[in-house]
Amino acid sequence: MGQLSMATRKELTAAVSERYRASTRTEKARILDEFVVITGFHRKHAMRLLRRHGREPTGRRARPRVYDEAERNALILLWEASDRVCGKRLKALLPVLVEAMERHGRFNLPPEIRGKLLAMSAATIDRTLRPIREGLGRPRRRPAAHALRRSIPIRTVGGLGQSGARFR
Repeated sequence: MGQLSMATRKELTAAVSERYRASTRTEKARILDEFVVITGFHRKHAMRLLRRHGREPTGRRARPRVYDEAERNALILLWEASDRVCGKRLKALLPVLVEAMERHGRFNLPPEIRGKLLAMSAATIDRTLRPIREGLGRPRRRPAAHALRRSIPIRTVGGLGQSGARFR
C-alpha cells in the first residue's frame, strides 16, 4: 500500500486504538498485523502508539532537587579557590579544601550543606558548574609556563633551538 499522510495515520491510530485496548491477546495480534501493514510502522512502534493513544502523555517525571542555591554557591567558591579544576579533581580535593578554608576562617558551612557538598558526585559537580564555565568562555591559559618553555633553548637537528637562537 502507498504512503499515508500523517493526518491519515493519526486518524487511523485513533480509530484502532480503542478497539485494540479492549481486545484479547489474539485479537490484538491480528489488529496489530493489519495496522502495521496499512501504516508501514514498525511493529513495536505501532504497539506503543495503540496502547497510549488518547491518553495524556506522561512525560518525564521531575525529580526533586537535592542541591539548593546554598550548595551551588559554596561549590562555586570552592571551585574558584581550587583554581577551577575539573569535577573529578575537585571531588577528591573537597574534604581537604573545606577543612582548610574553615580552619582559616574563610568558610563557615552549616553541617547539612557541608554534608551535601562532600556527598556530591564528580558528574554532579561538573553539571552544576557547566553554566558558569560556559559563561566564562575559553579556558584560562597559562602564559607564564608557555613563556618559560620558550626561554629554554633546546638543541635540534637543524641547529636552531625553540627560541630561534643558533647554538655554536
